[in-house]
Amino acid sequence: MKHTILIVEDDPLNKKLLFELLVLKGFRIVEACDGKEGVEQAITQMPALILMDIHMPEQDGFGAIQTLKADLRTHTIPVWVLTSCAMTGDEARIRECGCDEYITKPLDLCALLVRIGRHFGTTDQPAAPCEAYPGGPRL
Repeated sequence: MKHTILIVEDDPLNKKLLFELLVLKGFRIVEACDGKEGVEQAITQMPALILMDIHMPEQDGFGAIQTLKADLRTHTIPVWVLTSCAMTGDEARIRECGCDEYITKPLDLCALLVRIGRHFGTTDQPAAPCEAYPGGPRL
């Protein structure tokens, strides 16, 4: 059975790269372009993992995470924040919203794939997608 991952990201290039790499690894992907749509998709699709940007239009990641964690239908879904917010205090503020993992950009996509694999209990290395990006793909 394929695990479903919800990508909540407003940057189309970042979203496309994550989508393509995760599909290559066999995941089912659902996408949203802002926090509001991300909450709606989480409720209807019930993904196994949410990858959430913070700075987005309509509703930012802070509000989306708080909404997801306050809703009994979605409060147990792990939310991993993928963000460029790396200033002093940003991680604490984001974790206070209820995120489960805090990962700063630029992302090492191969390391992210390994981390996601471990989360789902798989130990295979992400060789195929990473070989396409010598030196390691970054987002």
